Amino acid sequence: MSCLVADAPRAPLDLLAAQHEDWIVQQAITLLEQRLFKDRSPLDGPAAACEYLRLKLVSAPNEIFAAVFLDSRHQVLAFEQLFSGTVDGADVYPRVVLQRALVHNATSLILAHQHPSGCTTPSDADRRITLRLRDALAMIDVRILDHFIIGKGKPYSFAESGLL
Repeated sequence: MSCLVADAPRAPLDLLAAQHEDWIVQQAITLLEQRLFKDRSPLDGPAAACEYLRLKLVSAPNEIFAAVFLDSRHQVLAFEQLFSGTVDGADVYPRVVLQRALVHNATSLILAHQHPSGCTTPSDADRRITLRLRDALAMIDVRILDHFIIGKGKPYSFAESGLL
């Protein structure tokens, strides 16, 4: 009988370990959401938002474009996944981002999207849509504080790179 157990495939154990890791990540996201959304305290810097967005987006198999909407004191009003795409891109419509900012009565926001390839280097399309969104949102007095590209390793920050 012990031979059967020894010869059993390890795949179920690997699956169980992966499910446990997914549960741990979900618990971390829940704790971060409680800190960001429940107590309505202002974001204490880009690192907290970046870590939350990284946990939220890094495992998605297709590109997701999301926003964290903030009030005038940088308190989190909402997080929304606004657009989803394929493994190498997502269509982003400025009109929708503006509509959602108005619905939340946001004065600023943080954008993020993930690259399923893992590479966090911004493409020309990433740069163009960030500038289009910056200009469009400025028309309604909403400021983009940052735009993060999530992938493997350290996320890319448009603000830290001087592109906002």
